[in-house]
Amino acid sequence: MSKLTFKTAAPFLILCVVAVSALFIKSIPIYDEGKFNAADIAWIIVATALVFLMTPGLAFFYGGMVHRKNVLSTMMKSVVAAGVVSVLWVIVGFSLCFGDSIGGFIGNPTTFLFFKGVLSGKPWSLAPTIPMLLFSMFQLMFAVITPGLVVGAIAERMRFTAYILFTVLFALLVYAPLAHWSWHPDGFLSKMGALDFAGGTVVHISAGCAALAGALVLKPRKSWFISKETVPANIPYVLIGTGLLWFGWFGFNAGSALAANSLSVSAFATTNTAAAAAGLSWMFFDVLKGKKPSVLGFCVGAVVGLVAITPGAGFVAIPQSIFIGVLAAVISNVAVTIKSKTSLDDTLDVFPCHGLGGIVGMLLTGVFATKTVNSLGNNGLAYGNFSFFLTQLKAMACAVGYSFVVSYLIFKFINFIVPVRVSEEDEEEGLDASQHDENYVQGTLLVKTANGLREEAAH
Repeated sequence: MSKLTFKTAAPFLILCVVAVSALFIKSIPIYDEGKFNAADIAWIIVATALVFLMTPGLAFFYGGMVHRKNVLSTMMKSVVAAGVVSVLWVIVGFSLCFGDSIGGFIGNPTTFLFFKGVLSGKPWSLAPTIPMLLFSMFQLMFAVITPGLVVGAIAERMRFTAYILFTVLFALLVYAPLAHWSWHPDGFLSKMGALDFAGGTVVHISAGCAALAGALVLKPRKSWFISKETVPANIPYVLIGTGLLWFGWFGFNAGSALAANSLSVSAFATTNTAAAAAGLSWMFFDVLKGKKPSVLGFCVGAVVGLVAITPGAGFVAIPQSIFIGVLAAVISNVAVTIKSKTSLDDTLDVFPCHGLGGIVGMLLTGVFATKTVNSLGNNGLAYGNFSFFLTQLKAMACAVGYSFVVSYLIFKFINFIVPVRVSEEDEEEGLDASQHDENYVQGTLLVKTANGLREEAAH
């Protein structure tokens, strides 16, 4: 048992302070259901649940690709964000993203402090047919999965306590500003005319750039110097994770229409089409390079397609989504190959897949967006509007620069408080055992007890 110190006790003490503070928040009457559309409420509840499902899906996706001695620690980091960000969201996260705008850069933290006013009858301005509480819960699921995406880059070497602190700081200092810029009507990217339907900048570019920053700060794993390759622990896990992500992404993109309408259906179709095209593109491109078609290749490609279509899902037509998926998969595939020849140890290629996938998606939204699909959107470069493409380019540059710099500073700051990286001995033992006293090895769960290791059947 580890020695109790202030640092180890601090997370629980902070949670206790939050729990006690919540007792003093005054309850208010719930909203009048008659003001809203029942069909829209039903669909967004389902969409919210679908987006939540992406978090355990991501855990399987990442957990299957790391070394078997790090499976549980990787999955735990993806899932624990659901706990950390959910509590943070109620306290101040929703306010920072969607509270009264302060100069177009951040929301007023007191607007919805502890969800104050969220239960009132006033809906969110861009979602008038559903309660604000439902809108806030839908947006929460995006905030939950974003720090989880970063896990793939820092897997197999980051301390769990350091990751918890990273999740808090990333949610407050990176995710919240980007969400406000892009999705609040008074956010400066929104007022500039930039379009991000479901999170190309807010989720994927921010996570991809944070992943790159984390990989640079943590430096390569010891095992990476030997093989420069991670042997997947369980490829069926990757396939299960891909299926859950693909399924959940229908809520991610189609739900971002914030209503049960034809735009939601269009986003649903472009999402599926881009994923299918990208999965095939990655697999067939591997064949061109002399490899054999693989489950892993199709799965990674499909996820890249889902990433790339996210910013434009509700702005581009279905035929163009095929091109977006194919091109994004080829670019990410080439980037992974180039990265493998450098000293950068982005364990599961988060930046080449999510970072570049989001960048490609943002730019191609600037090319293929059309008011024929969404009258509230814009026409892109393919329809003669070069200025909108430049707007997307500037928004992308802002998101990349801000998320990388701030994330890099966050990792450096955390390293002053608690070592970001585990010791060489812990890394060699594996993070499952060294960080969690658990280990998933060849179908057996080894649990550390006072008398040594106890075997339990793993299901």
